[in-house]
Amino acid sequence: MSALGPDLEAFFTERLGQQRQASAHTVAAYRDTFCLFLAFAQAETKKAPSEPDIADVDGGLVSRFLDHLERDRQNSARTRNARLSALSSLFPFAALWPAGHNAA
Repeated sequence: MSALGPDLEAFFTERLGQQRQASAHTVAAYRDTFCLFLAFAQAETKKAPSEPDIADVDGGLVSRFLDHLERDRQNSARTRNARLSALSSLFPFAALWPAGHNAA
């Protein structure tokens, strides 16, 4: 499996930046989502944010993260769904991204 870090880097540079030409607001919202998610994943898995593979991100982890957003951070359903959308957009991209590709 591939490390999550390079997939995230490629997602932000290739997918959001070049392919989608996303606005600065969209990129910031996605960045915030992934920062929150990685901090949550670190607490859940006891792995540093640089250690997980994309395979470590499963439905259970994402579901617990979404519950955390509503329960602990008191986010609205709308915010929760926006975070889910950001997370969900990474996986189809990562599945098609060439293994070992360096986005830099």
